[in-house]
Amino acid sequence: MDIQIEELKDKLDANEEFVLIDVREDHERAEFNVGGTHIPLGSLPLNIEDLEEYKDQEIVVYCRSGNRSGQAKAYMEQLGFKNVRNLIGGMLEWNRRLG
Repeated sequence: MDIQIEELKDKLDANEEFVLIDVREDHERAEFNVGGTHIPLGSLPLNIEDLEEYKDQEIVVYCRSGNRSGQAKAYMEQLGFKNVRNLIGGMLEWNRRLG
């Protein structure tokens, strides 16, 4: 199940335990980010082994609009990750709602 902006903000504010991954490019992350590990979508296959230990944990992926993170979610699910959630609307929606 994907995740809405407000739910992610609440999880971050409460310091909940989950894995947060930003799949945008370097220049996008430099402009604005909400934290997490930076793994651009194109390099996800090269770095997937680093995430193996989190296969059964909640993972939230985000990008600019939700498209690339949706691709990352699908890729990770194909590899057996059990609880990957895409941030609906990405950073565009985050900035629009929470500025």
